Amino acid sequence: MNPLATHIPVLLTEAVVALGVRRGGTYVDATFGRGGHSRAILAALGSQGHLIALDRDLQAIAEGRLLEQSDARFRIAHAPFSRLAETLQGMGITQVDGILLDIGVSSPQIDQVERGFSFRGDAPLDMRMDTTTGMSAAEWLALASETEIAEVVRDYGEERFARRIARAIVEARQQEPLLRTRQLAEICQHAVRTREPGQDPATRTFQAVRIYINRELEELAEVLPQALAALSPGGRLAVISFHSLEDRQVKQFMRAEAQGHEIPAEVPMPAHLLPQGRLTLVGKAVRAGAEELRSNPRARSAVLRVAERRGPP
Repeated sequence: MNPLATHIPVLLTEAVVALGVRRGGTYVDATFGRGGHSRAILAALGSQGHLIALDRDLQAIAEGRLLEQSDARFRIAHAPFSRLAETLQGMGITQVDGILLDIGVSSPQIDQVERGFSFRGDAPLDMRMDTTTGMSAAEWLALASETEIAEVVRDYGEERFARRIARAIVEARQQEPLLRTRQLAEICQHAVRTREPGQDPATRTFQAVRIYINRELEELAEVLPQALAALSPGGRLAVISFHSLEDRQVKQFMRAEAQGHEIPAEVPMPAHLLPQGRLTLVGKAVRAGAEELRSNPRARSAVLRVAERRGPP
């Protein structure tokens, strides 16, 4: 199956509009996926524009290489977005006019059962976005303590039965190695007492383990200041998140950078001398509309936040 046929980029028009693409500008799609956002950005660029993409998924890189061969304005790098600054430096780029981050797991990663992201079906318990590095979910679950597993499931999955699940995992691995997604899903089904209507008992645990294995929150914390530093004055940072933990991190970063350094109330200083923040918030958080939700239900949790780099005072 063609991956492009199963992947619908979320908030596509809204994200490109938010970037304010200039025809001769230089932009970054830090999460290429299957290239939906990249292709839309390229369509808005002129012949002198440039787009750099990053991704750590080898299948995404393979798709990106095909686009790279057909469009001289486009380049892609196999790297997590936490290496944004390093990637741009290696290409001789000092500043860009806009950066798009589409956080989280992509539809092809979920839908391809063999990747081990989904509890629907049976596959090796992997969950790595980049299968060339790091521990798989199976390897981590074999080594982690009950306390560590419980903390990950509680903190990253917001799972109220985290302790029961962790205990069940440790007991199960003493009987046989946990190597398959179905094994973990069945453990969750027996350990979770109740669940919201329509949600599988394994949903929160699979999400938590995936976030931990791929260092998703740490990656986000590392890329945000790099993105800010790479933006030229007037450049836009647009971030699409799908999880409350991610969105909270993005919102807090943008608000802090928009506010700037606080001056103690007892220090007298004229208003025009007060230090300004490095970002200006652009509009309110954007969510998918009814039409998009009808065609792509996975967009229901997507949140787009946008900020613009301030110029020198």
